This record gives sequence, structure tokens and C-alpha cells, in this order.
Amino acid sequence: METDVVLRGDRVAAIGPGLTAETIVDCTGCWVGPGFVDLHTHLREPGQVHKEDMESGAAAAAAGGYTAILAMPNTSPAVDTRRRAEWGLARGAEIPTVEIGVVGAVTEGRAGERLADIEGMLDAGIRWFSDDGDSVSTAGLLRAALELVRPHGGVVSEHAEDASLTAGAIMHDGAVARMLGVAGMPELAETLIVARDLMVAADTGGAVHIQHVSSEASVELIAGAKQQGLAVTAEATPHHLTFDHTELKSRDPRFKMKPPLRSESDVAAIRTALAEGIIDVVATDHAPHARSETVEAGLEGGAFGIIGLETAAAAVHTALDLPPEIFFDRMAISPARLGGFSEHGRLVSEGSPANLVVFDPAEGWIPEEFRSRSSNSPFLGRPLRGRVRATVHRGDVTFVREGS
Repeated sequence: METDVVLRGDRVAAIGPGLTAETIVDCTGCWVGPGFVDLHTHLREPGQVHKEDMESGAAAAAAGGYTAILAMPNTSPAVDTRRRAEWGLARGAEIPTVEIGVVGAVTEGRAGERLADIEGMLDAGIRWFSDDGDSVSTAGLLRAALELVRPHGGVVSEHAEDASLTAGAIMHDGAVARMLGVAGMPELAETLIVARDLMVAADTGGAVHIQHVSSEASVELIAGAKQQGLAVTAEATPHHLTFDHTELKSRDPRFKMKPPLRSESDVAAIRTALAEGIIDVVATDHAPHARSETVEAGLEGGAFGIIGLETAAAAVHTALDLPPEIFFDRMAISPARLGGFSEHGRLVSEGSPANLVVFDPAEGWIPEEFRSRSSNSPFLGRPLRGRVRATVHRGDVTFVREGS
């Protein structure tokens, strides 16, 4: 429906036709909904601020329509103690434009040998844990972690990759890898860990979240686990919903990520799974890298990972053209619920929190520059449909596109 929305303080004050206010953002033809929530970002602070820091990451998030994000623990040092988790939470609280939550490491230094200070981080309020960049190294460590976090409603978020099958590999193990003469990552590297994690989740009753699903076989495993009633959730990234491994024919390192872009049929399966709710949420895996680490390093030498906060909504809308109720569920409502962001992901109604996004589903555009400190994006120069016009966090306009 077409209507007016009035904000007062940090709440929606009124909804209805013919309303007015001192400051007006033109939302004609737009969707106004809950601000987006991302369960998987890398803000690179501390230790890697030449790539990104919390200010630049928050600016990118606001430009992409996000009002809440989770920051992964693969910083330098890793977030593996209560003190480091509390530092991250306090640092995030300094940023007024987006709510920043912290993910704790599962193992000390993410080294896969001994459990991190999970109990201390739980006491600090952390509820999501991950060794992201790597899988939890053993089923025993995963089992112990799930048993610790389960009574607190905690989640272990898993990067599903058997590193013994991907060492030295650049991209998906398929025809393009063979054509380029580079080592490929087999689908099995992901599905082995997904299957292991689902079995451990079944054994413990713990909650496991499967990150950046890249293969049809993983979708089938997750669907089966959900049918059994296991506490499993999953995410898809905009790039795995958009591109397949043929993009690497160009040898462009902006298409190099883990897990890799796979086949056209894998892309189709992930799109269907997201639309049907087998995959619960969209997450960006926003992974900034300096130009010297990506484009200048070439395909073989370039770092894995891409940025995604500023293009995610448009990429998802372009790839799937979901109806608004499903679009906002996967981008905002479900990730807010899973991530424990109680003031986010709420349907717009009188009295609801003023954490909102204004999204124009019809506007076409081509990404050319970013507010992120890095620009390693496969969407650079690619036509997209749908664009964030404004973002509101706690009643403050944190981003407004010029002309709105």
C-alpha cells in the first residue's frame, strides 16, 4: 500500500495518508521496511585496518540499508577471550550508525587446538561463535562448543570446508579450473563438513548455522536436517546467488572467494532454497582486502573474499525478484531473530523501532564507488536493479541517496 510514515525519536510515531513532518524523504514507489541485518561481516578491526575499520564498515553498511551487523572474529588478534569480546562490543557501541554485534572464536586463536574462552564470552553477552575462515577443526571440539553454548541459546556458525581437500586450490573444481590449469576445490570439501556438523548438532541438540552455502548437495543436506527437526539454519551470499564459476575465465581475482563460485545448477539450487526458506537468510560475507592483495596480486596470488554490504540488496533483488514480504524476511526479519537483534527486523507499525530502510525496487544502477575502505567487488561495473534510497537507525537518517 502507499502511505506516509512519521518518525519521532527512535520510534515510528504514525502511519497513514496525508501526514507531514519537518524533514521529508521522498519514498514514492519505494518499499519501506525493517533495516537489513547481516550475520556475517569482516570489519578487520583490530589488526587489519588498512582493509576496513568499524567506521568505514558501518558507512558501507548504512549505504547498503543495514542497521545491524555481526562482526566475525578473524581479526588480529582473534576474538577468543572475554576481554577481547568486551573490547569489540565497546568499540562497536561507539559507532552510532549501525548496531555492531560480535562473534566469538570457537578455538584459541582460531587455531583449532583448544576451545577459546567460550564461557567468559557467554558471560559478556556473546551468543554467536565461529572459527570463520576455517571450520571447527574436529567433531570433538564442535561437540564441546555446542554443549557449552546450547543452554544459553548460543549458535556455532560454520565455514564448511575440509581444508585437506582445498589446499592450494583457487576456484571450483570444474571445467574452468581445468581450462585455466589451476587446482580446484571439490564440492565434497563443503558437503563433508556440512554432514559432520549436522550429525554433531543432532547428537547435542545444539544450534548450527551453515555459512555461505555454495552447492546443491549442501542444500539437500540442510533440507533433510530441517525435516528431522534439527536446530540448523543457513545463509546464502549475494555472489553465490548471482555468479557461477565461468566468471573466472577472465582470471579476475574479484571472483575469487571461499567457498568458490560453483556451477549454474548450484546457483539455481541456492536461489530456490532461499526463496523456499530452506536457506534462512542472506548474509554478505563482506570481506574487504586492499587492492595490492586482490587486483594487483592476480588470480593465483590474490586473497579470497569480496566486499558486499553496499550491493547486497540490489544483487538479491536482481537475481531473484522476490516479493517484498520474502525479501524483507530473508534480508531483515529472519537474520534479526537469529542474531538476537531484538530492536531490528520488526515490521513497520506504530510504535515499532525506527530502524528502517527505503528501497527502490525499480531503480537501475551500476556500482562505481564504495564507502568501504576496499573495492574488491565482483559487482563493480555490473548493472543492478533496486537501490537503497535511505537508511534510518534509531530514528536518525544514517544514509540518504543524493536527490532523495
